[in-house]
Amino acid sequence: MTTPSPRPPAPSFLQATAPAWVLLTLLLYGLVLRPLALDEAPLALEAIFVFSAAFAMAELFWLGFSWNEIQGAIIHRLGRALPAIFILFAIGLLVGAWIISGTIPMLVAWGVTLVSPSWIYPLAFLIPVLFSLLTGTSWGSAGTIGVVLMGIGLSVGADPAVLAGAIIGGAYFGDKLSPLSDTTNIAAIATEVPLFSHIRAMLWTTLPAAGLALAVYTARGLLHPPAPAADLAAPEAFAAALGGLFTFHPALLLPPLIVLAGAWRAAPTLPLLLLSIVVATGLALLLQPFDAAQVTAALKNGYRLTFSEVSGSLPDGIAVLLERGGLYSMSEAIFIAMLVFLFVGAIDLLDTMPRLVNRAFAFARKPSALVLSALGATAVTNAMTSNQSATSFIVGDAFSRRFDGAGVPRPLLSRSIEDTGTMLESLVPWHATALFMVATLGVPVSAYAPWQLLSLFNFAFAILFALFGQGVLHRPAPSKETAS
Repeated sequence: MTTPSPRPPAPSFLQATAPAWVLLTLLLYGLVLRPLALDEAPLALEAIFVFSAAFAMAELFWLGFSWNEIQGAIIHRLGRALPAIFILFAIGLLVGAWIISGTIPMLVAWGVTLVSPSWIYPLAFLIPVLFSLLTGTSWGSAGTIGVVLMGIGLSVGADPAVLAGAIIGGAYFGDKLSPLSDTTNIAAIATEVPLFSHIRAMLWTTLPAAGLALAVYTARGLLHPPAPAADLAAPEAFAAALGGLFTFHPALLLPPLIVLAGAWRAAPTLPLLLLSIVVATGLALLLQPFDAAQVTAALKNGYRLTFSEVSGSLPDGIAVLLERGGLYSMSEAIFIAMLVFLFVGAIDLLDTMPRLVNRAFAFARKPSALVLSALGATAVTNAMTSNQSATSFIVGDAFSRRFDGAGVPRPLLSRSIEDTGTMLESLVPWHATALFMVATLGVPVSAYAPWQLLSLFNFAFAILFALFGQGVLHRPAPSKETAS
């Protein structure tokens, strides 16, 4: 009879947090210091997470953990991430299917003739707001209606950085406030707050931020309206070129309607996207002049203009709009996401993030300090783990009793978890969300981040409300005299 191997002793705080410091050092050196201070090329993000994961595994071996334990923790973390990875695959297929079916070209052709260029920025914010409120998904909103809006905006000469920032901000408005959103529900569950109490608390920071963002986008469009470059066709010529490549038909509205209706009925995301892909593929074969080989090639690598018999030259913007999507368009985002979770799975055995959060913010006692600490802890945890669900439970567990002891209502904790957690995701270059947005919209984080105004204004309001007590709604903890 074999006896089980003894458990390794609990690591010290320094041992538990060492991988986090290694990752932070590599990120600061590779992505900040080299390009900004040393005028050198940044390090590959994939390599940074490979080396950080290798350090974490080496330390685990040194501490006495077996390979089976390490592998099991990594597999567990990757298993929890698989739904998000599958959605990345599906969005790549969906964009390719919607393009070759003619759905995206038709919507863009309508948009460029109906939308005034001066109003493209506020519309790029408001339309994803409505879509994400109805569906509860930022990824779905950006990957569907966001792609259409990018096509419309680019065709009228809009700044892609402003356009992407507005689309992502609008998509995250609903991801934060919709009762259908997974992050909204998880933050409420992790802090034991009723869902609509959590949503009402978030209105304090989200609505003013959205109002300011909309005002800035509107002013940007009116004061500096998009002007098509000399090599871009006029909107009517652009629409006509799209009409020459595809057959437009009302049935092409079916793929996006399937996504919208299914999300409204809270249907599972992946089957819903696959259904839309299948319908769009069928429409491509029925309505468009493409054979089965070309349609499946578009699903794999995206549509190519060589699929169509083009007579004469096409506007340059046509290729930018159409030659995108496909399964392999998401490969870089998927590989980086898997490497992030490789690292996170390894440090789970060390209990790194909970211990780091508890130690770093042990000083916080007063209501304003507690809220500010929860905001900071959420930002650090989400940036380090690339996972808002894990962040909600780590920060919720670390701060719940402290909020109760200081007389600060729990909805302020749940709100803080989303103010710098959910709203941070698209601004962290290695986060799965940022990788998705870059792959989907084709704009780097460094370009769109200054224009992702909803998150930036939301951060400011969250901090100001905590400092000045506005919207904090704290109640003093009862003294011993009044309690007796």
